[in-house]
Amino acid sequence: MPAIGVLTLDIRLEDAHSLKDKRQVVRGLKDRLRHRFNVAVAEIDHQDLWQRAMIAAVTVSGDRAHADTVLQSVENEATSFLGASLVGTSVEWIE
Repeated sequence: MPAIGVLTLDIRLEDAHSLKDKRQVVRGLKDRLRHRFNVAVAEIDHQDLWQRAMIAAVTVSGDRAHADTVLQSVENEATSFLGASLVGTSVEWIE
């Protein structure tokens, strides 16, 4: 049975002064995560707020341990990219 892991990233962008500023950061993060970890990434909430974003990264694997490793790597990369702007994370499993 495949394991589907969903990592949710709650982001607060204090330095963003417009939706354009926010989109630049969000697009950069999404592109980086897609290319480095081959995960599906989407902005799932706060699209109309310029200092908040909610991003989800999803991976599918036949092995939950592998999926967990991938999501942990994604979280570490997001932390490195965003620093203090990453204010929360959560992981959900669909099995």
